[in-house]
Amino acid sequence: MKLEGIKVIDLSLFLPGPHLTQMMCDHGAEVICVEPPPDGEPARAFGPLAGGHTPWFRNTHRGKKSICLNLKHEAARDALLRLCETADVFVEAFRPGVAQRLGLDYQQLYDINPRIVYCSISAFGQYGPYRDRPAHDLSVEALAGLVSVNLGGDGKPALPGVPAADMAASLMAFGGVMMALLRCRQSGRGDYIDISMQDALMGWTQNVIGPVFAEDRAPEVQWERGWGGRGFYRIYETADGRFLTLSGNEPKFVENLLNALQRPDLIELATGGPGPQQQPLIEFLQATFKQKSLRQWDEWFSALDVCYAGVLDLKQAFADEHVAQRDMRLSDADGNLHIGIPIKYSREPGRVDFAVPALNQHAEQILRSAGIDDRQLQQLRQCGALAAADPTGKE
Repeated sequence: MKLEGIKVIDLSLFLPGPHLTQMMCDHGAEVICVEPPPDGEPARAFGPLAGGHTPWFRNTHRGKKSICLNLKHEAARDALLRLCETADVFVEAFRPGVAQRLGLDYQQLYDINPRIVYCSISAFGQYGPYRDRPAHDLSVEALAGLVSVNLGGDGKPALPGVPAADMAASLMAFGGVMMALLRCRQSGRGDYIDISMQDALMGWTQNVIGPVFAEDRAPEVQWERGWGGRGFYRIYETADGRFLTLSGNEPKFVENLLNALQRPDLIELATGGPGPQQQPLIEFLQATFKQKSLRQWDEWFSALDVCYAGVLDLKQAFADEHVAQRDMRLSDADGNLHIGIPIKYSREPGRVDFAVPALNQHAEQILRSAGIDDRQLQQLRQCGALAAADPTGKE
């Protein structure tokens, strides 16, 4: 696999960092998760359990190794630094300044391992007026301007359907780490990466920023091209109370659909600019799609070259045959479900390791690999720097 031989130390929790290192793990990296006592990664307890683990934790920590260190103890910090001597990547998601107070900042790690790629993920970055503000995804999306354009049927901001700031940060971090590793092969030196969730999400707005950058105004959401201001980029209700989408305004798609619906007179309007002038087209399509069920429309559209899709719920989406053939829904030997690997190489493809680590399961193995002997292990446990042996007996 592409990342075999890469060793990653991951101190992050929740989603952006763990998702970043899960992508690396799925492609062969050795990922060591340093979890805090007493309960470890909070995602171990978030959501319903299946097979002894939450799906969130299973899909962000499968195949990884776990060690539970209390980094407030100097002995735990020293043990972690021993691990970092041979690491390629270090990931942390503390509030800015915390890693430095712990003695685990980039300069400290660089001094013992100049090749290390150090990635900090935070809500607002390591500098700027917001750097010390606490925030999770929703607050970051709000300050990035994205909640303001995510409107419900009442025209008011609605809760986003996915944690876009978390995932944007994860993907930006993944790209940053890969570039730094590539350069390290040439220069022999790693780098420090400052990832802001807000920066990452605002970096995703190229196709919607026109009103702000070109006309110096906030978007009028209901009339903008990508948010319902065009008849061919909208959600429509069907006769059975379900929904379908049109998502392609190119002339060929417009002509194909409106000719099939015997309304070629609306083609010029449909291919024009977004705004209130599109209302006659929108009203026609609303009335039309209310005449049949979603299943009937699925059958009707199957013969047309049009950007169309029915709205599926998450259960339906993961049960879809296309998703199954793309290996995006996987089942382990115990029947537990996993999200598949979205990056598909023709050579050296990723491989899912379905094993989910118990808290502190690999502590002894990890520390011994760094040269820590039995006496030192006992001292770490006695002073509280290292959690006790895993209660499952798997350590």
